[in-house]
Amino acid sequence: MFEKNELNATYWAARYQSGQTPWDTGSITTPLLFYLNQLQNQALKILIPGGGYGHEAEYLHRKGFSYVYLLDFSEPALQQFARRVPDFPEEHLLQQDFFTLEADQFDLVLEQTFFCALPRFLRPHYARHMHTVLRPGGTLVGVLFSEEMPGTPGPPFGGTALEYQAYFEPYFRFKHFAPCYNSIKPRQGHELFMVLTRRERPQFIA
Repeated sequence: MFEKNELNATYWAARYQSGQTPWDTGSITTPLLFYLNQLQNQALKILIPGGGYGHEAEYLHRKGFSYVYLLDFSEPALQQFARRVPDFPEEHLLQQDFFTLEADQFDLVLEQTFFCALPRFLRPHYARHMHTVLRPGGTLVGVLFSEEMPGTPGPPFGGTALEYQAYFEPYFRFKHFAPCYNSIKPRQGHELFMVLTRRERPQFIA
């Protein structure tokens, strides 16, 4: 089992520097592409945490969304993105720990391979802090693995729909939470797509 401090900025920088990035597909994947193509409000403030090479950020930037923020632990990943997309605002590149973000900042958060990079013991903190960083009425949209990954130490780390629901239900309403119909070929049958809206107040079952 990984301790929290082992999956730190140094760890992720080493992964990118050594090219050990099997999660990177080289472009935005179809589930998020389809979702983003129906967005109309270009004034949304959007966060992509653990965004790596930032394919989603580049796509939104090219479409005219002006308030897109790419966050990652890894300086090499953000440097590569800055070279590839030189007109992206430098101040929108955030090299920091997601859990240090301040409250009520974003209208939309896009989840793509960040949640699965976190050890299971951090997942409740992810759900809680995601509620914190979103503004009232904010939305969390993204893709999660739909099954466990036996025999691999991770990351990435898998899971199940029931497990994920337990994390998110106190903090979010479920608009959509179902198997992906449009995953890229290597991930077909292995992904869930979610659209969750922030609850005004967290709800806990006694």
